[in-house]
Amino acid sequence: HHSKGLGLILMTSNPSIAGAEHHHADLGDVQLHYVTMGDAHDQKVPVVLLHGWPQSWYAWRYVMPELAKTCRVIAPDLRGLGDSSRPLDGYDKKTIAHDVWRLLHDHLGLNEFSLVGHDWGGPVAYALAAAHPDAVRKMAVLDVTIPGDSPGVGAGNFSQGGKRWHHAFHQTLDMPEALIAGREDIYFTWFYRNWGHRADVLPDQVIAEYLRVYSQPGALRAGFAYYRNLPRDVQDNQAIAGTFKLPMPVLALGGGQGWGRGTEVLESLQRLGTDVRGGVIDNCGHWMAEEQPEVLLSHLLPFLAMS
Repeated sequence: HHSKGLGLILMTSNPSIAGAEHHHADLGDVQLHYVTMGDAHDQKVPVVLLHGWPQSWYAWRYVMPELAKTCRVIAPDLRGLGDSSRPLDGYDKKTIAHDVWRLLHDHLGLNEFSLVGHDWGGPVAYALAAAHPDAVRKMAVLDVTIPGDSPGVGAGNFSQGGKRWHHAFHQTLDMPEALIAGREDIYFTWFYRNWGHRADVLPDQVIAEYLRVYSQPGALRAGFAYYRNLPRDVQDNQAIAGTFKLPMPVLALGGGQGWGRGTEVLESLQRLGTDVRGGVIDNCGHWMAEEQPEVLLSHLLPFLAMS
């Protein structure tokens, strides 16, 4: 796994946290790596944590142990990302949500669960909750808006009118891969250093782990495919939102500093749900579960526990 030019030594296998168990589920068209914590026989509703780009299940390493004290926790690596496989297609969020449904329902036999989605994990959680509203007890969305959440807006609000410059760059075919391959450390580290409320919120060894998975063959292509499917996601979501509002309680939180989305998260989900609460976490940018895990848990734990 050594790559010339990487300033950081890449770890050769996925790291773990105390009490976590690593598994792989073969779903046919995709193999999902997922991590579990807590008692599998616990009768309480399990919590499923959905990460985004450019991260993996490892983004949840601080919140998983606390959540696992109260219920079973499941954190998959989404299609194409982390240590999951990288199919050539299937990166619209409806399909990725169906991967998660097949993992939870078909593979693990779960009929109900709560969802927490960060970054692209948020639109995946929305697609899953819209497809299976009876199964999703509660949903939390962290520092992301839902593409196409209001009529006629298109992808503009999701990309903040172009402020999120990388959205258009990632949607450009082939070129980002050509420029970034072999220079993953330069490109990805820019995000890790700039998207938090401080430059040092993600330690070097954590960045090294994210670089490990995003430097693998096909990982750039798979990650950018999440963005290249944005027009389809907007269409899919607008078709849902035209006739359906999320019935389950929704918690929507944005980071207050840096590249955090602030109040946009709550505003987006209020357009899509009937029972939506939330707000802004201060001294926090985009990496909420890593920058302010205690504050995040102070919102998540009571929300997940309420009847």
